Amino acid sequence: MSRAFNAKAYEAMDYGMYLVSTTANGKRHGCIVTSFAQVTSSYPPRFTITLNKDNATTDAILASGVFSVTLLGTECSHEVINTFGYKSGRVGDKFNGFETKTDEAGCPYLTDHMVSRVSCRVVEKLEIGNYLLFVGEASEAEVLAGGEMLTLGAFSGRGKSTPPTATVVREMVGNGFRCTVCGYIYESETLPPDYICPVCHAPASKFVPND
Repeated sequence: MSRAFNAKAYEAMDYGMYLVSTTANGKRHGCIVTSFAQVTSSYPPRFTITLNKDNATTDAILASGVFSVTLLGTECSHEVINTFGYKSGRVGDKFNGFETKTDEAGCPYLTDHMVSRVSCRVVEKLEIGNYLLFVGEASEAEVLAGGEMLTLGAFSGRGKSTPPTATVVREMVGNGFRCTVCGYIYESETLPPDYICPVCHAPASKFVPND
């Protein structure tokens, strides 16, 4: 006998918003995620991060073997979230225009309105469907501006749609079409046959009705 499945059972959960970044082959990569978590209290501690396989940042972490995670503060600018959450790194360096620092492994990170950062070395990885879970061992940790961290619940409460790069998405319900590759939602009753996803550049054939 099949059991009921109601997504509302876990909608009360909230998630932090983070900027994960790395450098590979001379290029800087970064995107907004909601899937960073500490999983051990050993020293050095270990953390996990989950990213869509189709993200350019995922390929870069596979190549570099390192990543930095910066916790977004509640006053983080919409420009940062728009750049790293809604735009693809395949079309240019998203760090251009922002004051950027670099950790010892070469990973770029931002400091303005950022709570803190943790840099990690990848020690394990696991495929989960169209996602990759990285297990990282912390190599650096630093408090930046401090203060409270921005959460997905607070961001969505401002009337903002979840960045499509985020692993956990609070999906819009209503008219529109959702990209099955990155989660971007095209808000319209019809989808042009030649439409290209502005985030991951997937064709219209990769979109499904957002029912």
